[in-house]
Amino acid sequence: MLSKPKIKEMIELLKECYPDPYCALEYKKDYELLFATRLAAQCTDARVNMITPVLYKKYPSLEALAGADISELEEIIHSTGFFIAKARDIIAASNMLLNEFDGKVPDTMEQLLRLPGVGRKTANLILGDIHKKPAVVVDTHCIRLSNRIGLVNTKDPTKIEMILREVLPPEESNDFCHRLVLHGRAVCTARKPACSACYIAGICEKHL
Repeated sequence: MLSKPKIKEMIELLKECYPDPYCALEYKKDYELLFATRLAAQCTDARVNMITPVLYKKYPSLEALAGADISELEEIIHSTGFFIAKARDIIAASNMLLNEFDGKVPDTMEQLLRLPGVGRKTANLILGDIHKKPAVVVDTHCIRLSNRIGLVNTKDPTKIEMILREVLPPEESNDFCHRLVLHGRAVCTARKPACSACYIAGICEKHL
């Protein structure tokens, strides 16, 4: 496992490489990120970004989503996969946001997890990107890279989240996770890591 000095060095190197970390999912309203993240389950961000403009043009408000015809919603999001469950969750979550949260996306893990279709990954993304709270988003890139680099030795997302919360400075955690995604897409890919082009190869346990 990496030492604290090595972790600090890695954070700084990733900052240099990816100075502007960002979420690839496009959104204008808080709840749009919530639902885009739900649609992104087992689907690429690029595909979701093709679907959401159509979705939010058809249903431009939470009220419209809450009252959506489920078959019409399923048709719009069909290409994201698992569209039956996703459509059900979007309608149910829209109603819950309106009825229990005054139409606002909640800002605590406990409240977010009450929303249909929301797990810890989605909740952490909302906490970090919308509410600017310390968050650790454990997606497939985070799982792969944190194991390869030597931050963790488990594939369990919840365990990874808890370990990273312990070793990462809270103010760095959200951006760090975004940088891991960018690094996982550009350099440390699943099939063929480009170690010769990697900024952090010198401290990566797999490379060493």
